[in-house]
Amino acid sequence: MEKLMKYASFFYTAVGIRPYTNGEESEMSKLIFRIVFWSNVINLGIVGLFEGIYIYSAFKDNKFLEAVTALSYIGFVSVGMSKMFFIRWKKTAITELINELKEIYPNGLIQEERYNLPMYLGTCSRISLTYSLLYSVLIWTFNLFCVMEYWVYDKWLNIRVVGKQLPYLMYIPWKWNDNWSYYPLLLCQNFAGYTSAAGQISTDVLLCAVATQLVMHFDFLSNSMERHELSGDWKKDSRFLVDIVRYHERILRLSDAVNDIFGIPLLLNFMVSSFVICFVGFQMTVGVPPDIVVKLFLFLVSSMSQVYLICHYGQLVADASYGFSVATYNQKWYKADVRYKRELVIMITRSQKLLQISYKFFALLRTMYTQ
Repeated sequence: MEKLMKYASFFYTAVGIRPYTNGEESEMSKLIFRIVFWSNVINLGIVGLFEGIYIYSAFKDNKFLEAVTALSYIGFVSVGMSKMFFIRWKKTAITELINELKEIYPNGLIQEERYNLPMYLGTCSRISLTYSLLYSVLIWTFNLFCVMEYWVYDKWLNIRVVGKQLPYLMYIPWKWNDNWSYYPLLLCQNFAGYTSAAGQISTDVLLCAVATQLVMHFDFLSNSMERHELSGDWKKDSRFLVDIVRYHERILRLSDAVNDIFGIPLLLNFMVSSFVICFVGFQMTVGVPPDIVVKLFLFLVSSMSQVYLICHYGQLVADASYGFSVATYNQKWYKADVRYKRELVIMITRSQKLLQISYKFFALLRTMYTQ
């Protein structure tokens, strides 16, 4: 479990969040986490507030293009902030989810081989690491883009005057370009950008880790069902079926819990990402400077990678659930008692109901995004 959760834990720790608890935290540790969290949130909130003031003043002064650009930044802030607060709000539910996943997690070499754990662990680790690195590189490239422009064009090549700039458009009621206040402002904006990015990365990779385990258990159920040799004796076969039904029911409850925890922040994420894509497309059509296009393109890539990750894992869980119904049908049920056959019909129906209800949100995301 620790290997699956390590990337999510790293980025949650960076913003002062423990998404779940094991009851062993000291008071000093809790205090440190609270200080880190509220330092991140207050700084991010202040930057978002002054970005909002800038948008109002830009619209008032008919600076429509600048206002649209700042709206993209507000969207980025709102997604990061909402994900952090939703995870804190759902901490009890996440703790219960993680504890139940630990109870059914395969332990020992024999069980790990039966569940094919190394394959799932390796896939989840590669995707989480790639996504985390990609998003981190994107946000830090965006944050430091103005600094690199200043040092390359203004100081090194001397081909044009860039001047000191900030990565995000924000209302500042004093002249900050030529005095010491530029550096604290640059630090605050970079800190805010990192906070929002870390809040989003941590929630996304936590979803990856949880969804990977759901897929693993669904696949194990499918393999167990399809490979089981029926005896034709109702008492013997029914004992096997009872164990499978209980296991399946447990995984379905965990799937519903995942929907309850991640549904709202992921929906907001998708909506804001759609707006960002629209803003970027609009700005490219009206002809903005190449530097701005590059920065906005980074926003576009990060938004698309998030939506892809959500859709990818949602589809994996949906396919794994449907695979269980296929495996149930592929079992040699014609050798079983008629009562066993009736129970299989109920199990197949319930597996397909998951696709219609529990993961309709993920299906909606994927359908809308591909249109």
